[in-house]
Amino acid sequence: MAFEITGKLIEKYDTTRISEKFQKREFVVEKREVNAGNEFVDYIKFQLTQDRCGLIEPFQLNDMIRIQFDIRGNRWEKGGKVSYFTNLSAFRIEKAEPATEADIPGPALDDMPPEDHPEEDDLPF
Repeated sequence: MAFEITGKLIEKYDTTRISEKFQKREFVVEKREVNAGNEFVDYIKFQLTQDRCGLIEPFQLNDMIRIQFDIRGNRWEKGGKVSYFTNLSAFRIEKAEPATEADIPGPALDDMPPEDHPEEDDLPF
């Protein structure tokens, strides 16, 4: 199952070679949301792997970007101790334009209250 999120690119790390067969690159997006008048800020770290490590290269810090990603979970065992970790694995990144007034939905026609229609007209004809 794929997910999508839009946010501001605030960190971009170098590619790290974990082994001869595996490399990764991480980046962080700032996601701001307003709910009931309160602003909430999340800092979300994503991971690119293998041939996708270059996907973040064209983007600059403070760019608004849209990320499509999967959630990946792994089990790791070392010295008899079991650990679990989760990664947000990005597979597509594109530039996102800031929202304009045209993008902000207004009330639908059905949501508008009916106009008052007085029973008697003031018009002279």
